Amino acid sequence: MQAPRQPLLPGPVLRLAAWCAVILLFAGVVYVGVLLCSQFRTAVTPVLLALLGTALLGPLHRRLVRARVNRSVAAGLTCVAVVAVVGGAVYIVVAALIDTGDQIVASLKDAAQGVADHFGAAGTSLDDLATNAKELLTKFGGTAASNVISGVSVVGESIAMAVLALFLVFFFLRDAHKAAGLIRGLAPGESGVTLEAMARRAYEAVEGFMRGTSFIALIDAVCITLGLLVLDVPGAVGLGALVFVGAFIPYLGAFISGAVAVLVALADRGFVIALWVLGIVLAVQVLEGHVLTPMIQSRTVQMHPAVVMVAITAGASVAGVLGMLLAVPLTAAAFGVVHELRARYQVPEPSDS
Repeated sequence: MQAPRQPLLPGPVLRLAAWCAVILLFAGVVYVGVLLCSQFRTAVTPVLLALLGTALLGPLHRRLVRARVNRSVAAGLTCVAVVAVVGGAVYIVVAALIDTGDQIVASLKDAAQGVADHFGAAGTSLDDLATNAKELLTKFGGTAASNVISGVSVVGESIAMAVLALFLVFFFLRDAHKAAGLIRGLAPGESGVTLEAMARRAYEAVEGFMRGTSFIALIDAVCITLGLLVLDVPGAVGLGALVFVGAFIPYLGAFISGAVAVLVALADRGFVIALWVLGIVLAVQVLEGHVLTPMIQSRTVQMHPAVVMVAITAGASVAGVLGMLLAVPLTAAAFGVVHELRARYQVPEPSDS
């Protein structure tokens, strides 16, 4: 009788090799997907933005449909509302930054001068940077002006993507009730049901993130703006707008906007007021981290701060500021899919009895 053949490698090594092959295959697929998205960014970016907009506006559309408004009319009204709201918000933010931008820049320059007075050469370098900002901007402006056609192309591409994203939001809202059947039809049998459940879980994660983040950003901006107005800090509205925009980039955005507010207060109102502004910023962040986020986003996928920071860094390396804005909701969608798969295929642990 022939003896059983011994495996070439031990079992643990074979399992490790299998896992390495799976990881390499997954990394290769992700890398190719990122390259394709980068090549077709003009088409991919509007789709992603439209999905985020649909997740944010979905409750309003569903409320209109429940009020017996035609689905197409409800989608059109929702798009008109978002254009009005976003357009008004952009106008307010831009106007506030234009009106108070000079004050903020002057205050930052005064802060650099104060650092120079106290710390010598290190502060002088900061002051030199602030003094030469205009020259640097002039040089960059001259470089950009030498390639006007490219600049016009970028602006035209951005406008085209924004218009396409708005139209996609309309169609996504109008035909949202058909999405489940369409997704189930992409795969046969039970696989279609699983694919639909994964898509639904990912969409719910993105929807929860967008709604919760928007509400939290509004509360943060209002609280900090009121505090800056009470303390008579210059550029309070513009700094509040910066806080609102920065809230969509978790951790990093709040740190940058809060640091700018403290520096402006330090330069214009002195050390004591700067400490008060720092206290307001920290109090708002504590309120957000311990009250608002657990209460508002309790039903969404919770991600560890380290995962969020890695996602933001990866998004910035792939697509700059746009990648930073899209990284966290896309990561939330991926976590939603993983949780759905775990709930469906996790093997129950054996009981002790």
